[in-house]
Amino acid sequence: MSFPVYNYEKSAAAFKRALKVIPSGIYGHQGPAEGCFVPVAAFPFFSERAKGAYFWDVDGNRFVDYMCAYGPNVLGYNDDEVDEAAAQQRAKGDCVTAPSSAMIDFADLLVDTVACADWAFFAKNGGDVTTLAVIAARAHTRRKKIVFFKGYYHGVAPWTQKIDYPGILEEDVANNIYVPWNDYDKLAEVFAHNKGEIAAVISQPYLHGNFADNVLPAEGFWQKVRALCDDAGSVLIIDDVRAGFRLDLAGSDHYFGFKADLICFCKALANGYNVSALCGQEFLRNTVSGLTYTGSYWLSAVPFAAGLACINKMKRLDLPRLLREKGSKLREGLIDTAKKHGHDLRVTGESALFYLRLADDDHGGAPSLMLHQRWIAEMVKRGVYLTNHHNHFINAALSDEDIATTVAVADEAFAAL
Repeated sequence: MSFPVYNYEKSAAAFKRALKVIPSGIYGHQGPAEGCFVPVAAFPFFSERAKGAYFWDVDGNRFVDYMCAYGPNVLGYNDDEVDEAAAQQRAKGDCVTAPSSAMIDFADLLVDTVACADWAFFAKNGGDVTTLAVIAARAHTRRKKIVFFKGYYHGVAPWTQKIDYPGILEEDVANNIYVPWNDYDKLAEVFAHNKGEIAAVISQPYLHGNFADNVLPAEGFWQKVRALCDDAGSVLIIDDVRAGFRLDLAGSDHYFGFKADLICFCKALANGYNVSALCGQEFLRNTVSGLTYTGSYWLSAVPFAAGLACINKMKRLDLPRLLREKGSKLREGLIDTAKKHGHDLRVTGESALFYLRLADDDHGGAPSLMLHQRWIAEMVKRGVYLTNHHNHFINAALSDEDIATTVAVADEAFAAL
């Protein structure tokens, strides 16, 4: 089997237009300036349409998409059930002075679904609810300091960034403390040195940052962290924006056997409709009620209706099991194909949102990443959309035929190296 190598003439022309009127042409994590698109010429920049497990770019090229809009596509693009629920609500009203009671239905469903949830608060982006979680923790404890695990990503608000990033002030990050992932002893030491000062620990359920292999929690790690926070009176925040519902419909804290105080959801919440949620335990309800925190479109009804349909369908599908099975099949196929060509492909993290890295060019544990980038480029040019240094996502619409095609493209891409 031979796969045609795509070209992107219309995409390149569209990007030139965009550069004239939009900073960077495409800004943020979906733009070429972020480093996930190397070499730049291998990637399309603009899409025309999407359905199921695929999107088509403006040149008409079809891609089996493992980025899934960086996570929101969990059931398949333009899922009929979710879109129909959204359309029915849109016909009634969306952004209205008095919010729709669909908001109550959505909150009820989340409280019934998420293990640690006694209430739900809605916003739009993942960063909206991670920021709310930190504000709530500080308001509840009357403390300033927040503990992060190195390699984290919790959004782009100033408190989530680094002191040497453009526009970030020392005051923005003055109360941030950084600890190595899975290093409980270091975490305990930090708590001992900052007794009575730590408002919260915030973390993804496992380490799935960029430019590095993903790392699962060590045995018993989360249980010890939970006990440490309880003893210190600190709030435990789980940022489940990427992993949420993909590992466990009750939340990734439930999957790893502990209970968060606050948990943040976004990407898989409504299959691409723009809504996020902070869920939490009862003891934090009044604190969140007392905060000044809102947005113009946060109570829009259409995403609530989409979220209701999405979660109910995820339950019917037993989504975490389905994604785990599909992801495991893909993982095995890619690793076997790499071995056939004499390559060392590392596939890390959970199968539902896996991370890829070709490790052939490791030199004393310091990979150059060049070979990996070349391989990814050959995959993308043949219709399998991956990026270089970000975890990837499985969606429910991905078929066994799509997985087989992906493995066959990988075979040809390895040969091209």
